[in-house]
Amino acid sequence: MSAHSEAADEICRVGRSLFERGYVHATAGNISVRLTDGSFLITPTDACMGHLHPERLAWVGADGQQLAGDRASKTLSLHRRIYGAAPEAGCVIHTHSTHLVALTLQGVWSPDDILPPITPYFVMKVGHVPLVPYHRPGDPMAAETVAQFIAQRAAAGAPIRAVMLDRLGPNVWHRTPAEASAVLEELEETARLWLMGGRALQPLDAAAIDELRTTFGAVW
Repeated sequence: MSAHSEAADEICRVGRSLFERGYVHATAGNISVRLTDGSFLITPTDACMGHLHPERLAWVGADGQQLAGDRASKTLSLHRRIYGAAPEAGCVIHTHSTHLVALTLQGVWSPDDILPPITPYFVMKVGHVPLVPYHRPGDPMAAETVAQFIAQRAAAGAPIRAVMLDRLGPNVWHRTPAEASAVLEELEETARLWLMGGRALQPLDAAAIDELRTTFGAVW
């Protein structure tokens, strides 16, 4: 099996898993993978993540021109800017996860960190997640803002692997679809805990976070 086929199958597997467990709904959300030749596979526009077909995924060249498959998601420019700003990223996932969107509607913890560090796994697996001001879906300005956030945080020695689009949902990235999915799930579940706790749960203290840094290399 070629790397192209393996990536397509993995996108479909992760999309179905997220859909079946309620992390995405209807035709909201998208997944992309960067291939070794610099081209991308991305879910088609208005596709249901629970019913993806490998042969219908959009294949897009490194120059942004579509090569095969159904029409690419309108968030293609955002995905491409994330890959350009985060060289280590091999997969990007965007969802409209319920608790995270609800959090932006009620008010995030802070614009620099939408959630406080309330659990060790949130600190270790997710890290800082800034809020991106509202833009319409597919707006190129959102892609530019996300790329700036990634560059600024990397330059400050605190790289990020997720951002939250106000009223829309998170974008997360990692080396593989499985790893990116794990980041998404940890982020959404932390938002659920925060809201269930009445937005009053105490964050881990400085000593606890420093221990996570020294023991596990957490970036916080």
